[in-house]
Amino acid sequence: MKWIIIALAMLLLNSPQLSPHEIAVIGFYNLENLYDTVNNPITMDDEFTPTGDKHYTSEVYINKLFKLAYVLKDLGLKHHPRGAAIIGVAEIENDTVLHDLVNHFLLRPKGYRFIHFDSKDIRGVDVALLYQPDFFHPYLAQALEVNLPSHTKEAYFTRDILYVKGQLSGEEIHIYVNHWPSRRGGEERSAPARAAAAGRCKAHIDSIRAIHPNAKMIVMGDLNDNPTDESIINVLGATGKRDKMNDHLLFNPWINWYEKGIGTLANKDVWGLFDQILISNSLLKTQIDAWTYQQSGIYQQAFMIENNGRYKGYPMRTWEGNHYRGGFSDHFPTYIVLKK
Repeated sequence: MKWIIIALAMLLLNSPQLSPHEIAVIGFYNLENLYDTVNNPITMDDEFTPTGDKHYTSEVYINKLFKLAYVLKDLGLKHHPRGAAIIGVAEIENDTVLHDLVNHFLLRPKGYRFIHFDSKDIRGVDVALLYQPDFFHPYLAQALEVNLPSHTKEAYFTRDILYVKGQLSGEEIHIYVNHWPSRRGGEERSAPARAAAAGRCKAHIDSIRAIHPNAKMIVMGDLNDNPTDESIINVLGATGKRDKMNDHLLFNPWINWYEKGIGTLANKDVWGLFDQILISNSLLKTQIDAWTYQQSGIYQQAFMIENNGRYKGYPMRTWEGNHYRGGFSDHFPTYIVLKK
């Protein structure tokens, strides 16, 4: 298992605390194929090169970075003047694109840092965690490899789950960033692959709960399943009802959104809600000087939405096949708000 220990002591002594309101915004955003323009012979990224089918030039890459930074700089500003303290991201190729993103002139003032591991995903895309070190101090990160079952549509390597442990304003939290196998090839055929990813995440959560029953957990990601699907309800162990919660379950606020027909991506005029952030029961309990869940939200502005054509009302996507549409992402970002 890949792992890294991150130095903490000096950061804890010298960094400022959150605002007096003690609000923290935690977000997630699928960045829709944020590749660099350099061909990687190990992965299937040929189309994302200047000579590839998408004609992915530096001009396209620079425009893509601008669009994503424009969204990320405002994510969470409604609730905190510094925006989101922590953002999980998916569909990034490597640390090069992450470095370019956090150092973009629109994001640089926030001082985001990132945690990332290269996985063995066949497409060469990974997950990562962006964080503002003024607020969040990570001191342990691991890449949790997902072993896919045979006889599924994806019987090869997929994205690792990123696990990060750290302190948010002095309180320890455990974060999991996921990007489960897609539905390409059919939802039913690919379901066991997502169940395997859910099971890997759940097993790690249980290993921590066995030692620390009240550990504060945040599970986020593009799960490629909706909140009411088997992988989330039964494998990961989630519920949308607070009165049904216990220390062995995760609370999923997105079930209520989904049942109202609200989603983060659309296909053939059907909305899905794959981009979810779930929390442990410990974050529902109101305690003095402790983080407590307040609300969830989907961040979408008019400029992020298609206003005409066959995709009217959908998230304004970057690509339609090999045609560059110049949008932001085919997913809307999601977030939760914590308060103490």
